[in-house]
Amino acid sequence: MRFAIDSGKLLYALGVLFAAAALLYFVRDVVFNLSITVKAALLLLGFIALFVAGVALERDVLDVVAFALSGVTYVVFVGYVVVRYSPGETGTFLLLAASAGLFVGLGYALRAGIPTPSRRTAAAALGGLLIVSAVLVGADALSGGVTYDVQTNESVTVSVPETRQGGGGYQPVSRQIGTVTASNPSPFLRALNPPSVSSCLVGPAENPREDVWVDVDRDWDEDTLAGSTTKSYAITGEFRLDTNRTGQVTFAIERGSDCSVVRSEPTIAIQIDGDDSLD
Repeated sequence: MRFAIDSGKLLYALGVLFAAAALLYFVRDVVFNLSITVKAALLLLGFIALFVAGVALERDVLDVVAFALSGVTYVVFVGYVVVRYSPGETGTFLLLAASAGLFVGLGYALRAGIPTPSRRTAAAALGGLLIVSAVLVGADALSGGVTYDVQTNESVTVSVPETRQGGGGYQPVSRQIGTVTASNPSPFLRALNPPSVSSCLVGPAENPREDVWVDVDRDWDEDTLAGSTTKSYAITGEFRLDTNRTGQVTFAIERGSDCSVVRSEPTIAIQIDGDDSLD
């Protein structure tokens, strides 16, 4: 049994697949450093542009390719909006229902034979969409991205709770040791990615097995910051203290990455994302 494969259609199909992969890579927030709002808008404008191109094209198969690319772009747009804007169950349902109605309506219009725009009209429409896209990208670039300001305390005092003293082993004790303030000066929703922090205990210690672990305290699913918004997050240190310790201990806090230098007092050396790795 022989299979007849149209080489041209095969190449078109591969082009659509690669376009879908490019769109998925685009929305991963790893290229172009665009805001979430502008990325969503560009996807929607891309859908409209490709649909207009599909209506205007008169060559065999190319119109189908344009419609396929348009549909893929819209699917990525809807998925991106649902993931990044978290509209909730009702909002997601309404978005999907509206999308279904949109495509049924577009399909009916095509089957009914909507007038084919002239090349000049199609070019003007695509040019207008391109201008809108350029304005959005320019406004996004000029408005600036999210900035982070890290402040740490000069010291922190911790102790083992009386009810856990003398029981043997190690007791976790949490204290706030600083703050990270995220500011989004632009009017667009942007991705939130506070700098990571790490630490080590240095200086004289009664028990060398005591340790501290630091992290920025925020909800696990909080990954966006609304436009024109400033928000602060606590830097929390979780200390692993020997339960045989009966008194308080004060740790100095310094931002640095060298854990090999001798300190004269118990010290937490904190590394902020971008500094050299802790020794």
